[in-house]
Amino acid sequence: FEFVRYAESLAQSQASFNPLATALAAPLTLVDTTLQNLAKMAVDRSNPDIVLISVPFPGSVYAAFRIAQTIKACRPNVITVLGGGYVNTELRELAEPRVFDYFDYVTLDDGEKPLLALFEHLAGQRPRLNLVRTFTRVDSAVRYFNASEPDIPFEEVGTPTWDGLPLDRYLSLLDMLNPMHRLWSDGRWNKLTVAHGCYWKKCSFCDVSLDYIGRYDAASAKVLVDRIEQIVAETGHTGFHLVDEAAPPKVLRALAEELKRRNLAISWWGNIRFEKSFTPELCLQLADSGCIAISGGLEVASDRLLELMKKGVSVDQVARVTRAFTDAGVLVHAYLMYGFPTQTVQDTVDALEYVRQLFAEGCIQSGFFHRFTCTVHSPVGQNPAEYGIKLQPLPPGKFGKNDVHFIDPTGVDHDRLGKALNKALYNYMHGICLEQDVRSWFDDKVPRPTVARHRISKALSGQS
Repeated sequence: FEFVRYAESLAQSQASFNPLATALAAPLTLVDTTLQNLAKMAVDRSNPDIVLISVPFPGSVYAAFRIAQTIKACRPNVITVLGGGYVNTELRELAEPRVFDYFDYVTLDDGEKPLLALFEHLAGQRPRLNLVRTFTRVDSAVRYFNASEPDIPFEEVGTPTWDGLPLDRYLSLLDMLNPMHRLWSDGRWNKLTVAHGCYWKKCSFCDVSLDYIGRYDAASAKVLVDRIEQIVAETGHTGFHLVDEAAPPKVLRALAEELKRRNLAISWWGNIRFEKSFTPELCLQLADSGCIAISGGLEVASDRLLELMKKGVSVDQVARVTRAFTDAGVLVHAYLMYGFPTQTVQDTVDALEYVRQLFAEGCIQSGFFHRFTCTVHSPVGQNPAEYGIKLQPLPPGKFGKNDVHFIDPTGVDHDRLGKALNKALYNYMHGICLEQDVRSWFDDKVPRPTVARHRISKALSGQS
């Protein structure tokens, strides 16, 4: 467990509701009691008719059900509704009636339209049959209702609000002094999305079949800066974290131009694809508009695997883009991956050598290594033969469905390799051991890198 990232196996898909039901029926712990008290205080203070609980990750599920359980015990007439990222990915085939002992409704994907429809239904203005992307329990069985209605355009969804939240009480948590690494948890950032979904939506490891990735819908720069001004006025904070899957370069350019036109001074950072549209000129323009850092997916630093992933970038291109950002004074974080289908020990050693050179050449300043997970909504999970793997059967159950175990013919022990990758990366982020042979990080004997020792340097000078 770390403060600034989720662990690879902190919580996995639960096909059966039984473990959660058992935990919720167990005697209360100190944490449970504290959570109950906080939930009661919030309900007493607000006196709501409806409580919406958004669950982003599997690690948040237990707490969400404990909160709902508390509300049902002290305020049985309050309607409870479950939604959020976890629900959208793992509960799309929900068939477990016991979930509705805690939640009256469960909604999928963007919340605006399902909730407006639900409010109309609860007010007697819409029949239950016309709910939108909503599960509920009917005569002891789970039913799914989905009247086909268009979602609200991203330009019209409105501005996020933090009204009533104790913004001055956020904790700053640090697990290292690396300045890029600190951005996730050192202080608080206003969250803003510049576009709904991903404009690329091709990466084979990603849930591209789901709405939050697959339905791209951008807002104009004018609307975005209107929202920025409104948020600054409300919160008093001028720092923004753009939470897009990958912010489109065209939209970011327009955003920078609009910020300059209004002479608005903010600081911002966000996630991008390391594509060639990010020229040195654009990087400087974004830096002038307040961009202080960017993060992006290098994944497995291997041209063969990047092509298999359909990332649409090469290692050399990533080097040039990241260096352009660094030269513009912008910090760069790389999301890295290991354990992708057909990835060999040689691929892993070569990838680490690329990463070492990217740090040594000042292209990136920070990174995370994540273990690849195959999901049912990704191209890998839907077309495993194309990626040289065989999926194992999903466990039977009526609850979560997302992670899929698979058999990779390479037979590589990625867990052992992962320890070496994270140890090396930790040192690189402190600026040390950058000249050390990458093989020294591994406990077992591994092959020498096939990557030339000055490959990235040559790519930056245009020689590769």
